[in-house]
Amino acid sequence: MEKVENMENSITNTKTRKLVLTSILFAASIVLAIVENMLPPIPAPVPGVKVGLSNIAVMYALFFIGPAQSYGIAVLKSLFVIITRGLIAGALSLSGGVLSISIMLLVLILSKRKASYAMTSMTGAISHNIGQFLVITLIYAGTNIWFYLPVLVIAGLISGLLTAGLLRILLPAVKKLV
Repeated sequence: MEKVENMENSITNTKTRKLVLTSILFAASIVLAIVENMLPPIPAPVPGVKVGLSNIAVMYALFFIGPAQSYGIAVLKSLFVIITRGLIAGALSLSGGVLSISIMLLVLILSKRKASYAMTSMTGAISHNIGQFLVITLIYAGTNIWFYLPVLVIAGLISGLLTAGLLRILLPAVKKLV
């Protein structure tokens, strides 16, 4: 009887721990997004190119908690964007976030979780940009915006490397909290 109670407490503690950690990561992603919006714009040939600092929290969740929590953070981030910046910005956030996590998860599955943070992050960042690009092409149908795509792929490579590097730097501090 005692073993069953201990097992139930362990399961509850694990679920509670995941929920609390996911909530903290969501809050961190919002703070990182706000900080990034306060920074001067990145000089790029097209507007709107960002590093995607808030995606560090999403990647951490994917690597160390689970895909469901990573998707949850992305959806909550998108809802926050809808509330603060509008429906189109929210749609861009959601499309980029969901596609990004899906592709990163696929990379992790196909590599049997041996893909580096950098490889996973770069494919995620490129996918994020492509997801947003697809939504923009639907919104602005008939407009020739295909010249944005190569810039977004290059920006994804660079931002993916940066966010992977930042995640690696932050891991020791986050592990102390967890």
